[in-house]
Amino acid sequence: MTRRRWIADEFSATHAALTGEHAVHLIRVLRARVGQEFDISAGPVVRRGRVVTIADNRVEFELGAEVFVTSLTKITLLLAVFKFDRMEWAIEKCTELGVARIVPVIARRSEKHLAGASAKRVERWRKIALQAGEQSRRPTPPEIAAPLKLQAAISLIPALRIVLDESESGTALRDLLTSDRDNEIALAIGPEGGWTADELESFQKAGWHSASLGPTILRAETAAIAAMAIAVSQLGS
Repeated sequence: MTRRRWIADEFSATHAALTGEHAVHLIRVLRARVGQEFDISAGPVVRRGRVVTIADNRVEFELGAEVFVTSLTKITLLLAVFKFDRMEWAIEKCTELGVARIVPVIARRSEKHLAGASAKRVERWRKIALQAGEQSRRPTPPEIAAPLKLQAAISLIPALRIVLDESESGTALRDLLTSDRDNEIALAIGPEGGWTADELESFQKAGWHSASLGPTILRAETAAIAAMAIAVSQLGS
């Protein structure tokens, strides 16, 4: 049976721990017992961990042999801020698909009250990403950056930067991707209503390539998930 994986809140060379709500879930919901074994992500490696102590809000593990894990693709997702329930769903699913970093972006068409409240949602988004990362057996959760205005976000410098544009008709996303997993890429997903013309011009001036996800108009969360799935597939995951 596949062992459940946890991403440690604290770790050393020989021990790791889950703390706070993270530990409470394992203790009260999953009924952790001393002696149980799990896979524990401790920084850059995953190791077998045996529960050695259980407290009210802390579970400690003794770390054993290293567990082989497949490396994740190097994909950064610029995700324009949109309705939070749908955005949370996109973050969860893109985490499961293997995104390395998510940068929330304040776009021209991001609703003002959502843009204003976005900074306060970052910790919740990180918690969602942590839970999704454990569920999908990732070695680490994706980085969730603080929200940025578009001009700051588009200066990111992966080798390949692609903005998804519903008005693009000549180039499909898959046409710009290769099967090289070491190729670091960034994908930009617009808000509800899409990118404005001047935003697309800013992307172009900054060296981004435009690409399409097909002839239909997708919701922002659908576009994010579809783009991630295509990119992971093309990069040979």
